[in-house]
Amino acid sequence: MNIAIVGATGYVGSRLVNEAVARGHAVTAVTRSPGKLPKHALIIPGEAEINDVAALAGFFRGLDAVIHAYAPPKTDSVRTRMDKQRAGTRAILSAMRLAGVRRILAVGGAGTLEVAPGVLNMDRPDFPKEWEGGVKSTALIKDLLKAEPGLEWTFLSPSHLLEPGSRTGRFRLGADQLLIGPDGQSRISVEDYAVAMIDELENPKHTGKRFTVGY
Repeated sequence: MNIAIVGATGYVGSRLVNEAVARGHAVTAVTRSPGKLPKHALIIPGEAEINDVAALAGFFRGLDAVIHAYAPPKTDSVRTRMDKQRAGTRAILSAMRLAGVRRILAVGGAGTLEVAPGVLNMDRPDFPKEWEGGVKSTALIKDLLKAEPGLEWTFLSPSHLLEPGSRTGRFRLGADQLLIGPDGQSRISVEDYAVAMIDELENPKHTGKRFTVGY
């Protein structure tokens, strides 16, 4: 397939690029820092600011899908991160409309997954305060995708812990509930998260839905 990954040099985006090209997909890697991209015949660097709709649309034209892995800097305030994510996601959607691309897969967060009926992970007393900016900014993405007419969207939330690790290809999928492993932990490696995302790209099973992945 021919796809774009926005935020291609980021924590998750870089793993998505690696997984996609390893499977033979051509990736237009959209980033402010193309010099950080690995050299690969299937990686097409796309330098752009997240709010440059015209540049994004130029990169998106003729593609099969866009993967949204953009995330504002963690050093920004919660409000600033929310504002930047809202603006960035809207720019991506506007560029997709201009380019005639209707399919998007987005990197979600674990904070809005349920830990009990009606109780979100982010509402637990021990949920890390320093994750608030990421949780609240990422939650905006799903709402914006749902509001876009005719969009073929998917939103993939990781488990509570999304950490560097191994690519095992062995994990479970869920819907809106936080997955807990046999060891009592809710976790997934970034590498296996990327596997689940590219699996969904290749074989869509959650269009118009959020799903999650964990051990």
